[in-house]
Amino acid sequence: DLPENTSGQSLMPLFASDVPVIPRGVRLHHDRVRDQWVLLAPERTISLDPIGHAILLEIDGVRDFDTITRALAAKYEAPVDQIETDVGEYLHGLIVRRILDRAA
Repeated sequence: DLPENTSGQSLMPLFASDVPVIPRGVRLHHDRVRDQWVLLAPERTISLDPIGHAILLEIDGVRDFDTITRALAAKYEAPVDQIETDVGEYLHGLIVRRILDRAA
């Protein structure tokens, strides 16, 4: 069996039809003191580089993983398969850390 997060969803990589969602209690925030974007989660803060910030800006809880990766590939003029791999790994890391979920 695959491990599960607190909502009972598996921690396997994202599929094209999965809709990533930023869960309640987690939000993007601009730290004006450090002039840096961070992801605020209960009892932790994650500093975001420009790539992580760009990825998280695409997550709206409506669009699926495929739509998000294609939008990023078009925006940055990069191959879809490379964006899919990189974004998938990044988001999977957030899911494992329980900072990102998949819509039910």
